[in-house]
Amino acid sequence: MSTVLLAILLALLLIVAAWGDIRTRTIPNALNAAIALLAPFWWWAHGLALWPDVAMAAGGALIVFALFAGLFALGAMGGGDVKLLGALALWFAGIPLLRLLMVMAIAGGAVTLATLLVHRLRRSPGRPEIPYGVAIALAGLWAMTNDILTIHAP
Repeated sequence: MSTVLLAILLALLLIVAAWGDIRTRTIPNALNAAIALLAPFWWWAHGLALWPDVAMAAGGALIVFALFAGLFALGAMGGGDVKLLGALALWFAGIPLLRLLMVMAIAGGAVTLATLLVHRLRRSPGRPEIPYGVAIALAGLWAMTNDILTIHAP
């Protein structure tokens, strides 16, 4: 599978995840599984060695998943968001993964503010659910684009 086809598939899956999270505040497990299961094809298409490249990607994803699962346990993040981030983290390692997390945090702040504003303007009762999958998807699309442009730059 080519890197372009895989990038398009990931982009489509991320867009579906973001849209679904906006509409229903859920991200299906099948969608997260598809993103995770496509990562080894990405590694193969990029010619990554099992050691240290794939090990770094898998290790980074495991650390990210564990950290954000802790936030889930504290009630600060949804389970689908944690799984989406863990699956997406398989696609990136090292500095690109850290950049993805920084962009996600910034986008997450914007999504949170927008959600709070809409919640207040509509005078909705209770606490709003933040569709954090949108921030994760935006960060993934940004990181993927940045990664592709860096790899293919002359």
